[in-house]
Amino acid sequence: MSSLFDASEQNNLEQAKPLAARMRPTTLEEFVGQQHFLGEGKLLRKLLKADRLGSVIFFGPPGCGKTTLARLLATESSHRFVQLSAVTSGVKDLREVLEYARHDLAAGGEKTLLFIDEIHRFNKAQQDALLPDVEEGIVTLVGATTSNPFFAVNSALVSRSHIFQFEPLGTQDVQQLLNRALEDKYRGLGRFDVTLEATAAEYIAKVCDGDARRALSILEIGVLASDSFPLTFTRELAMESVQRKATHYDPTGDDHYDTVSALIKSIRGSDPDASIYWLAKMLEAGDDIRFICRRLVILASEDIGNADPQALVIAVSCMQACEMVGLPECQLTLSQTVAYLACAPKSNAATTAIGTARGDIKNGRILPVPVALRDKHYSGAKELGHGEGYKYAHNHEDGIAAMDYLGVDVQYYQPTDRGFEAKLKQRLEKIREILAQAKTPAEDS
Repeated sequence: MSSLFDASEQNNLEQAKPLAARMRPTTLEEFVGQQHFLGEGKLLRKLLKADRLGSVIFFGPPGCGKTTLARLLATESSHRFVQLSAVTSGVKDLREVLEYARHDLAAGGEKTLLFIDEIHRFNKAQQDALLPDVEEGIVTLVGATTSNPFFAVNSALVSRSHIFQFEPLGTQDVQQLLNRALEDKYRGLGRFDVTLEATAAEYIAKVCDGDARRALSILEIGVLASDSFPLTFTRELAMESVQRKATHYDPTGDDHYDTVSALIKSIRGSDPDASIYWLAKMLEAGDDIRFICRRLVILASEDIGNADPQALVIAVSCMQACEMVGLPECQLTLSQTVAYLACAPKSNAATTAIGTARGDIKNGRILPVPVALRDKHYSGAKELGHGEGYKYAHNHEDGIAAMDYLGVDVQYYQPTDRGFEAKLKQRLEKIREILAQAKTPAEDS
């Protein structure tokens, strides 16, 4: 009687779990997504088949299966599964687990797979405490993190682990999970008579951003909120079941830097539509407006330069306007500026010029200032000959004096044929013809 009662209790507890928790895969065959490292013939699958699973770090966004896969790895490799959260666990908890794992292994017991969620939140001392037991194979470590482990996890731990980057689930993956949940009568919603329209499945797959938990939550809300069956789950019902999306990320995390990288590269690539989308994502996530403005000012010089000198003026004006106006109105100024910068002609000639010149200096080309250009406004300068031979440019035709201003024949600035820089290129060709008259014999540059 007691066992029946216990089983009934267990069933009640199981049914009380959210749909996403109930539908966790129990075998690798049920696991959806991440075929780039888990598919047949891929690295993780090979490690499992060869029984050579070592410590690994799972890196990726929420809801893509990191915790679930860790549990499945323990099952497939016949390991005891132990889970710790770096948010709530300390060194004491960690040492207790490691000590038990060591004694259990020494006594001939099963190996331990230690799963640490949010491992990047462990401090250096906590991460270092793992190293000896990881190296000796006392535990098989599976660390999960939403932050890039090459920045957020100790290099010593990273070097001892395989890194697997998870991707958000694809549209077909999400639709497969939705259909499975509707078909499963025990764990899922199969006890209800529900038909999921294709347009509804596509909408949920799109709006969940590759997060399986979110997709299943939308489905569960729509079904449980309905009071009549059979039910046709429409796109309208899916939209009603979706709460406002929380587009948020850690301002020091990878998604923040990936998004601003996408913004800059889209502007550089002259795609105003993509640029405005990435700007919108940063605004919705609450990114620092000053940070966005600084990046636009940098881009105006780095990627547009003299192809459109007005770009820098507009970027600086945008920064000042955003400081004075603030949100939400400054989004208009940002959108205007991003659209202008994306459509502007592009040139990195000035960027390349300063990079090459600084490289020459770092590599040993330290040129003395020519005597004619040296400061002569102090006592004794005349005796040293400073300023002798200097030609005042305004006294010459076109305001250009034929002088050697560097001492070697080298050209750092190479204007492009785009935008205003094309006119500068034509003018510079004439300038360099005049300056060449005073150049010393060409030297190796």
